[in-house]
Amino acid sequence: MIEKINLNNILFLDIETVPEEENFNSLDAEMQSLWDLKTQYQRKDEVSPEEFYERAGIWAEFGKIICISVGFFTIKGDVRNFRVTSFFGEEKKILKDFSNLVNNHYNQPQHLLCGHNSKEFDIPFIARRMIINQMPIPDKLNLFGKKPWEIPHLDTLELWKFGDYKHYTSLKLLTKILGVPSPKGDIDGSQVAHVYYVEKDIDRIITYCEKDTIAVAQIFLRLRREDLLIDDEIIHV
Repeated sequence: MIEKINLNNILFLDIETVPEEENFNSLDAEMQSLWDLKTQYQRKDEVSPEEFYERAGIWAEFGKIICISVGFFTIKGDVRNFRVTSFFGEEKKILKDFSNLVNNHYNQPQHLLCGHNSKEFDIPFIARRMIINQMPIPDKLNLFGKKPWEIPHLDTLELWKFGDYKHYTSLKLLTKILGVPSPKGDIDGSQVAHVYYVEKDIDRIITYCEKDTIAVAQIFLRLRREDLLIDDEIIHV
């Protein structure tokens, strides 16, 4: 029962990713060929590998992480706060800082990670990029050999599925139907690469990522039938 989980033990998270190179022509010939093969099914015949490359951030083999936002509750008595912070910059530093946070503060059996579709996207993407960057994976992310009930992750999409594994609901739709303030600002996921590579405006991306992290926490509160966070309870650090 999620109502019994101590909110102080959950680390909420969201990541933003982009293609590892700014454009298809920046890839060497072998990577271009591998991208062609990897995306053949998704592209069909009418879209070229070069045209499809703007979506490369979806795959850890061809993308990279540019921001990880995390949020956590601090509840003392009747005072509730939700603190949000972000890791950004060079990818290896992002991953190292996130790993240090998890290893030092969320490494106990009662600790849980929570995102929206994070079991399918965020967590595997982070783990794969750590391997690619030759970094150790924190125990909380290393799921090899673990049984389903031993995996220390919560996923608001999975909670909303109620066992209906063919069902997908976006974060934006779920916030709308649950009466959660919209997490989206002036950009959406399809624009992140342009904002990063062309506009070079990482602050916009950080704001976008943090809003998603807050939205995940709000959905989790809704699922527990608890009051939503108000602006005064949200602290950016």
